[in-house]
Amino acid sequence: MALWTPDPTFYPSPRLAMTAPPEKLAYLVTFNPDPGGGNGHARPDALNVLDVDPESSSYGRVVGRVEMPNVGDELHHFGWNACSSALCPYAPHPHVERRYLLVPGLRSSRIHIIDTKPDPRQPRLAKVIEPEEVAKRAGYSRPHTSHCAPDGIYLSALGNAEGGGPGGLFVLDHDTFDVLGQWEVERGPQYLAYDFWWHLGYDTMITSEWGTPDMIEDGLQPNLLLEGRYGRSLHVWDLRKRRHLQKLELEEGQQMPLELRPAHDPTKAYGFVGVVVSTKNLAASIWTWYRAQDNWALRKVIEIPPEPADPSLLPPALQPFSAVPPLVTDINLSLDDRFLYVSCWGTGELRQYDVSDPFAPKLTGTARLGGIVSHASHPKSGPLNGGPQMVEVSRDGRRVYLSNSLYRAWDEQFYPEGIQGWVTKLNASPSGGISVDPNFFVEFEGERPHQIHLEGGDASSDSYCYP
Repeated sequence: MALWTPDPTFYPSPRLAMTAPPEKLAYLVTFNPDPGGGNGHARPDALNVLDVDPESSSYGRVVGRVEMPNVGDELHHFGWNACSSALCPYAPHPHVERRYLLVPGLRSSRIHIIDTKPDPRQPRLAKVIEPEEVAKRAGYSRPHTSHCAPDGIYLSALGNAEGGGPGGLFVLDHDTFDVLGQWEVERGPQYLAYDFWWHLGYDTMITSEWGTPDMIEDGLQPNLLLEGRYGRSLHVWDLRKRRHLQKLELEEGQQMPLELRPAHDPTKAYGFVGVVVSTKNLAASIWTWYRAQDNWALRKVIEIPPEPADPSLLPPALQPFSAVPPLVTDINLSLDDRFLYVSCWGTGELRQYDVSDPFAPKLTGTARLGGIVSHASHPKSGPLNGGPQMVEVSRDGRRVYLSNSLYRAWDEQFYPEGIQGWVTKLNASPSGGISVDPNFFVEFEGERPHQIHLEGGDASSDSYCYP
């Protein structure tokens, strides 16, 4: 729906977005880990609405829910139809509004369009884009990540229509949600796909790598990991011309560079990527990509070592190593580009780093929740499993939201007892440091929570054209 004036939740710069009112609602996708119904919970996946207003009587509770029309979608990452990038000077859709959530099913390849108005607590399903349409018009399947751009809605896809490669990007129309087609004009050496983000001030896109659907849907395949077959590169693209420019390779043994977080300030040409594991020592790492004269470069800036553990406490895949790998599965960057949050899903640790100098991060805070061995508890719970996985940061940088499920098949490998779903919140100090909110803890019976987005936008939903 078009407006005569820009959406008030759009901000020209991240600096102005930080002055926005605190969020009162959060949107969360949950999926049913047993769509066949063997556990008695054969119901569809859902988009849930959480009350995150501390002054509300329903604080920390689910206050709305919309279920998908089919079973077995495995909802994963999702995003808004429009955001602050609509204020860029070359945006062809300056008066769209932040209204619809695009919710893909990573297993089914369906894309659900959810309308959050007129009542944001009671969203409704507006449209379903079937996998056949995505395959026919774009040649892709398994849509993973959605971002709102000045010229359309971009989605990444892990693979081609048959479940192999290459994966890549496709675009939807802002108004009709029609699939317009494949984004790439010249793909170059890129084959594996995962996340994508851009530097709008430099007309540059960065993409990362995981694996094709047939490499991931049955779980982590150790032989592929040891052979270096999972992703180990970033790719640099000309955003306007849609052409591959450069391939940035990690060190040998580094596997799965996943989540990308570019600087929010469009005049800064750098960003961070989390790397899940090194086959040399089980460490996880954070790398900074940056512009170096006329090219782009990549440098490791953080390494997080594994933690020694009694093999009898480990899942079979880890017993030979007598250690718990951190398994960095998500990262997030505050809007002032100061604090980077790193989820260590294996050890159960959330780390906060001061990255004011993107090449010399300083650890400023940690919190423990869950973990393969530690099972650290929340003040409102007993021992937890899963660990900090998806992490979302409020626009003002004061609140950090966490969920604990990664991906069904991978959940079972690293947490064989099964993930008992939970979501919680941490409070962040403006000068550094984090603490668990003792009053915010949401449990999900028979469902697993994945990504969270906040009403009005958050640290991973918008991109900006002004500093």
